[in-house]
Amino acid sequence: MRTVQELRQARGQAIAEAPNQITRLFDNLYKVKSQSGNGEYKVERNLVGWSCSCPDHIHRGVKCKHVWAVEISFALRRKVWERTIEPITVSVCPYCDSSNIKRFGVRHNKHTEIQRLLCVTCHRTFSINIGFERMKHNPQGITTAMQLYFSGESLRNTARSLKLIGVEVSHQTIYNWIEKYVSLMQKYLEKITPQVSDTWRADELYVKIKGDMKYLFALMDDETRFWIAQEVADTKYTHDARELLRLGRQIADKTPATLITDGLQSYHDAYLKEYWTVRKDSQTRHVREIKISGEVHNNKMERFNGEVRDREKVMRNLKRKDTPILTGYQIFHNYVRPHMALKGRTPAELCGIRVEGKNKWLTLIQNASQA
Repeated sequence: MRTVQELRQARGQAIAEAPNQITRLFDNLYKVKSQSGNGEYKVERNLVGWSCSCPDHIHRGVKCKHVWAVEISFALRRKVWERTIEPITVSVCPYCDSSNIKRFGVRHNKHTEIQRLLCVTCHRTFSINIGFERMKHNPQGITTAMQLYFSGESLRNTARSLKLIGVEVSHQTIYNWIEKYVSLMQKYLEKITPQVSDTWRADELYVKIKGDMKYLFALMDDETRFWIAQEVADTKYTHDARELLRLGRQIADKTPATLITDGLQSYHDAYLKEYWTVRKDSQTRHVREIKISGEVHNNKMERFNGEVRDREKVMRNLKRKDTPILTGYQIFHNYVRPHMALKGRTPAELCGIRVEGKNKWLTLIQNASQA
């Protein structure tokens, strides 16, 4: 015999699976129709969890069926979104498509060794180095360099660290690797739409480029902390942030329900041109009156700014506005680096994009080269 709480969960499941029963107003606010058809209840998430306006929750203080329905609906939505990027392994012969292959020694060059394979069916030998064809160094060395650099090491310190695993390269070679593979991964990841929430945050911080003061404008998802878009501007107060918001809408394939920024007028002007509409049912709310304490603040964005500042401080300054370093760090932040605030997960995982494999750089580069 099921308990009362199990019955509430079952009824919540029925509500979640029924069409048009749940309406999402914002990330933390939902409307759930009554099963009797006599109205609807407001389900809201606050600092202590979910609350509901139904009598069951108010008078008994229990997790009611409406809260169950919202949680189940959210989980179902996440499951539909999920996309997995897996490492690519060689399983067939490139000449005859036979799966009857086996190892056949290694191919040596000055810097590395590459596994050779033999096809038992057609008796041809071949080697596969997906994404790293014609590279003098092995994939492990290249991806280790990228991990070290975007984790906070300088180019020269990265080169010194690589010597410990037998990879001797100059700092310029490491920069060339970053430039090549960041461009490759960027083109691939642009084709994948992250399932971000309905609340976005925007902020700016100054960076030095060839000694001159510039500003990095960034757009981030509030729930998943996914870095959606960025652009480097020459000025702060006269910059047109319209391109940033337009790029965010293009990448996420949606317009947010809420945009949180500081009081910079550039954001409000861009919001009016890009996100504001006369239709009330699809209108984005712009929150500008943020406070250091309270419900409406920009602490998540300030934490993100500190993260970027720590990385930029090691480099001392960037060399050009279209540098691959910022794009590479965006990929590192979204797809590779686990976040403590997200319980050890990456923002991409919360957006339904799971990168498999112990070496996420290797998985991304392999898939990008095959796209």
